[in-house]
Amino acid sequence: MNFSKPLSWVLASGVLATIPVVNAADYKGNPVVAGELIVKLKSAKSLSSLKSLKSLSSVEDMKVSFATLALVKVQDKADLESVMQSLNANPEVEYAEPNYQVSVVDFKKEDSNFAPRDPEFSKLWGLINTGSNEPVRGGMSGAQGKAGADVNALQAWEMTKGSQSVVIAVIDTGIDHRHPDLAANMWVNSGEVAGNGVDDDNNGFIDDVYGYDFANNDGDPMDGHSHGTHCAGTIGAVHDNGQGVAGVMANVKMMGIKFLTDSGSGSTANAIKSIDYATQMNVDLMSNSWGGGGFSQALKDSIEAAKNAGILFVAAAGNSSTDNDSKPHYPSNYEVDNVVSVAAHGHNDELASFSCYGKRTVHVAAPGKNILSTVKNGGYDVYSGTSMATPHVSGVLGLLLAHEGRSDVKQVRERLMATSVYVNTYRKKLISEGRANAFNLLTNTMPARPARPADAAWQTTRMRDVFESAHPYADGATVSYTVTQPGAKYVRVVFEKLDLEAGYDVIKVKNAQGEVVETISGAKENYASEYVEGESLTLEFVSDRSVNRWGYKASEFQYQL
Repeated sequence: MNFSKPLSWVLASGVLATIPVVNAADYKGNPVVAGELIVKLKSAKSLSSLKSLKSLSSVEDMKVSFATLALVKVQDKADLESVMQSLNANPEVEYAEPNYQVSVVDFKKEDSNFAPRDPEFSKLWGLINTGSNEPVRGGMSGAQGKAGADVNALQAWEMTKGSQSVVIAVIDTGIDHRHPDLAANMWVNSGEVAGNGVDDDNNGFIDDVYGYDFANNDGDPMDGHSHGTHCAGTIGAVHDNGQGVAGVMANVKMMGIKFLTDSGSGSTANAIKSIDYATQMNVDLMSNSWGGGGFSQALKDSIEAAKNAGILFVAAAGNSSTDNDSKPHYPSNYEVDNVVSVAAHGHNDELASFSCYGKRTVHVAAPGKNILSTVKNGGYDVYSGTSMATPHVSGVLGLLLAHEGRSDVKQVRERLMATSVYVNTYRKKLISEGRANAFNLLTNTMPARPARPADAAWQTTRMRDVFESAHPYADGATVSYTVTQPGAKYVRVVFEKLDLEAGYDVIKVKNAQGEVVETISGAKENYASEYVEGESLTLEFVSDRSVNRWGYKASEFQYQL
């Protein structure tokens, strides 16, 4: 077993940050804190016997509310795998598992009576997308977007702009609670006296006025990174204060919980402590723009404890452009009823190229590419990633909580999906096949889904010409091919073989209106493309100037009349 490679959980934003991992190791390809295990004991009495084991150098009671968990360190010369196996065989131990490293899911850096008068509001395309208001650092992108491809905030605000009785825990790198666009919407622990070094409210945490810092074990979750502050601004930047941006919620209380360091990395153990703290403090929703590592039963247990308390857990789907159905991403992949997994879409109403997806595992999409929000030290910046999509959904769900109060978490998740706006390109990518819409959610409006072709009704015919590349294909290629079947209701193409550089060289499947309904990459055999409605389908192959693989070949298409 190799424990030498550095690994870490990562922020849920689109560009992978360079995050130094201190004392990290590799366990089955996932990041862990070297020499540390999380152990669940069957009783608190077992802690003393655990401390007597010679293979362990230290045993720390994690003091969480839902179980007896211990964070243990093995002796320097002990084999972590052997110790873990031995602990799992101990009758007093329910399970022992690695303490995975986690981190932020890295970031890539109209006129209405209800529109805020904040000076940068016009750049918040995630709240109102005009089709031409996508920001980039230093200005506007100039790219053509799709008007209306947003969370429909303006219409939702006619019903509610939120409530300061709703508490959302931002579990991340902390929040700059002094930021002038956030300060008025920060949660403050009224039972705690700041700076007196006393646990005034007897909750087990000293000076936790704005939340807690589990990365440094103190009561000041100040953000020295910016990721958590950016997420907080999307949820609840103050409206109509004459500066900066506006959040999905004008009124909310945001609790800062820091477990990711100022470099952006953290551990599963501290993630568990953070979730347990938020559960103990009875927040309404947890917003989680981080992920990584392998499956952790202890982390899942902590999320289930939050579910049992009626708390929603919104999580970034990840930014590796991969299918979470086959390559799980945690914590968004935990099958717990309160977990809402969020993909990112762009200004053009297409899933962002970096976003993870999953027909069985990712619930909904939200704006996540080129999002302007607050950062540390009172600043503003544009980030991209599922990290940025997650707080959009947290804010949308926060509006529902403000409007109706808490209800069954699974029913809320089902309602979020059922009221999402169907998008062709999300058809095989998301459970809901749509993007979040705040007004639909508040009014429980369920947009119609299009009729689907019957699986057994496809007819197959030869193409006029074979659609085939050179083997290998050329650099910088752009090739288009159109298939037409007069009178057809649906058309799709069958590829005998595909072998493209994954994520870089692609075949786009377009309908007659030029809309992309599928982007194909990687390696496949006997693959039927996504169908288009109507009698005409266009394939467009685009390659970059790096790796050239075998290519593609298709000689048949299928249709239904």
